[in-house]
Amino acid sequence: MSSRFRATAVTGLVGTTAALVALLVPGTAQAAPARLGHAEAVSRLNATGGIGLSSSGGCSNRNNPTCTSLEQVNAATIGDVTTLRRASACALTITGGTETGHASGTYSHWNGYKIDFSPTSCVSGYITRSFTRIADRGDGAARWRSAAGNVYAREGNHWDVTFCGGSAACTASASS
Repeated sequence: MSSRFRATAVTGLVGTTAALVALLVPGTAQAAPARLGHAEAVSRLNATGGIGLSSSGGCSNRNNPTCTSLEQVNAATIGDVTTLRRASACALTITGGTETGHASGTYSHWNGYKIDFSPTSCVSGYITRSFTRIADRGDGAARWRSAAGNVYAREGNHWDVTFCGGSAACTASASS
């Protein structure tokens, strides 16, 4: 047996064993969210229509804080953005994504959970009428939580939204 075949067989066995343990033993593993590249995320948003992207730097480089990037955004986040667009019937303008320069943390912009939107009267009205008002964030930002567990924080010049993708841990973190 060649060493390359042996390595592939061992890697496959280890991966299969880990997957079985995750299925059979509750709480032992959590699948990482599916991530999208910037172009794929923009393509999915464009297919929905009514969702724009604005960048103060006119760029999409994830490592430049003046850009608006969707590189490595969670696929579930993009799905929830499109759901927000359809449910609200409001045009959305994304002003912040996964680029550097935002606060860190597990459920952060960098890790693909958060998106910033322009606070149009349509979007703001929909959020405040449709979702449950919860306690203000530590920095004073007013917050609302959707039935899906997403948390909308009204910051000075935008909505800072944590799209939890159904994760109770994410919702609890974003709500505390």
